Amino acid sequence: MTTKTQPVLRFAPSPNGHLHLGHAFSALLTNRIAHQLGGRTLLRIEDIDQARCTPELLQQMLDDLDWIGFEHDGEATKQSDNFDRYRTAAETLKQRGLLYPCFCSRKQIRENADARTDPDGAPIYPGTCRHLSADEISDKLAKNMPHSYRLNMQKALAQTGTPTWMEMEADLKTIHTINTDPMAWGDVILVRKDTPTSYHLSVVLDDAVQHISHVTRGKDLYFATAIHRVLQIVLDLPEPLYHHHDLIRDEAAEKLSKSKKAQSLKELRQQGWSAQQVRAAIGMD
Repeated sequence: MTTKTQPVLRFAPSPNGHLHLGHAFSALLTNRIAHQLGGRTLLRIEDIDQARCTPELLQQMLDDLDWIGFEHDGEATKQSDNFDRYRTAAETLKQRGLLYPCFCSRKQIRENADARTDPDGAPIYPGTCRHLSADEISDKLAKNMPHSYRLNMQKALAQTGTPTWMEMEADLKTIHTINTDPMAWGDVILVRKDTPTSYHLSVVLDDAVQHISHVTRGKDLYFATAIHRVLQIVLDLPEPLYHHHDLIRDEAAEKLSKSKKAQSLKELRQQGWSAQQVRAAIGMD
């Protein structure tokens, strides 16, 4: 019987492309850690990008996870079923003056940004729309100009102070306090132009609703934890433990990614690989 103190972990892939060895490693590692902690693993489908996340890719993803031996408790949940939850949270942040509409295109941001980049290497938003007057905003909204909503990071940090997070090492015993630098991200987008949420907003809300106690994910999301801690504090959400694992890399030491067409689990199956060979290749046999 599940108790409130039982650790709860999750694997949360996006069906916007085929899974590769990096996903297999993350999924099976989450299973392993859950077993070692005496906890359970949930499967969350992060499908807020409705244009790229297709039923065919979702089914292939579920088939691949079943093939490699990934286990999860209960039915998989889908973020696309939770848009009302995200809208409510975004409205709360708007009412508190922490979100502002941004009408800038990517081209305009590139042209107006300085040399600074965020931890992912993207130009930091220069704050153009942060300085719009109420009348200017109303006029643009009345014209139905495409817009996203950004977090006013400086205002948010005035309420939260500089947050920290608790990072659990691979031994599952050693825990370090990690200092953050949320301003390194600038005013991040929390509500996209094409969908009523964003990865950052959705992930902290879903982790809270699902009572996730331990977040296991790749080191490519290490610095993004600063954003998530700010949101957890301003939205009064619980703080999980974090464990950021090493990434599976290719022969050029680059991380595997869908965007760079990393060889997929589907392709490996077609080439005759067994699930055992996949697990052995990523050190999870």
